[in-house]
Amino acid sequence: MAKYGEGDKRWIVEERTDGANVHNWHWAETDCLPWSKTFFNISLSNLTIVDGEGNLHIKTKKVEKVDGEAYVNVRKGKIIPGYEISLSLSWEGKATDGEGNTLLKVDGNVEIPYISDENADEDPEVKVTVEDEGPIGKTLKEAMLAKGKPLVLEKVRDYVRAMAKGGPAKDELEAKKLSPKNSSNTSNAALVSKEKIGVEKEAKKDVKKEGKKGFKTITLSEKFSCRAKDMYEILMDENRWKGFTQSNARISKEVGGQFSIFDGSVTGSNLELQEGKLIVQRWRFGSWPDGVESTVRLVLDEPEPGVTIIKLTHTDVPEEDRYGNATVMETTERGWRDLIFNKIRAVFGFGI
Repeated sequence: MAKYGEGDKRWIVEERTDGANVHNWHWAETDCLPWSKTFFNISLSNLTIVDGEGNLHIKTKKVEKVDGEAYVNVRKGKIIPGYEISLSLSWEGKATDGEGNTLLKVDGNVEIPYISDENADEDPEVKVTVEDEGPIGKTLKEAMLAKGKPLVLEKVRDYVRAMAKGGPAKDELEAKKLSPKNSSNTSNAALVSKEKIGVEKEAKKDVKKEGKKGFKTITLSEKFSCRAKDMYEILMDENRWKGFTQSNARISKEVGGQFSIFDGSVTGSNLELQEGKLIVQRWRFGSWPDGVESTVRLVLDEPEPGVTIIKLTHTDVPEEDRYGNATVMETTERGWRDLIFNKIRAVFGFGI
């Protein structure tokens, strides 16, 4: 028997000097908990549940916490997700009379104690509570159960499908699939006939013609009680981003520099910057189809001292994400309003 460390070298697995994980032979694990928190924050915050039906008004407020663990293991191209998380979501409700007068306002909570990969084929338990257990409070709670619970479970199913496809690791997997093969493929490519090249060129032309189908534009105008230079500094400072979004951010202040916000769920680069006046960036969400990028244009105008108007134009936003969910426009616009602009007002006191 060979001694430890000895033996036929053909059977000894050694680390490559270049650090490459060839064909994903070794386990590669990605921590998905920060991505999971951002996923649920975007999907579940500020959703309208009931809007006047039966004189009731109900909406979700924000995801209070996402606890537990979530990860994706990849070996030889096989995706193995693992997660055991709990989720808490706050909501608010209001009941009015026939003339629109408020009868009662309540706050409540939605608890999902256990979302697990082991029960991926089953909907998790959803608990809905309300602070006021009186007759009207109970009516609002029942409405939240009837209308809100199915919507919350739909977002949980979206999460389960996203994790099954790799979660935040999916982009890396796709990039590896598309990486260049060995040099023998290059030599073989040289033998492609002119006729085939012509066909490929025509195909590429067709793709370009249809490239903008399925994309839309978001336009918003928001007013703030602040100087334009202060707003510009907030939008371009990573520490302030961390503060008002409660998530990790890395932001370059240089043209051509890169940025990453919302725990890496949104990445991009700076295309044009004019201090206190203009921000133009390339934006990409991790949940979007491969290769899809959008353009964000933020024009800052100060019509009078201490009043700033931001005009947002967000172009080339896809109608569907990589998982086939046709809610990208809705969630992106809501994200701008509720997770960025309204958060800036609340945290920095810039509301008007």
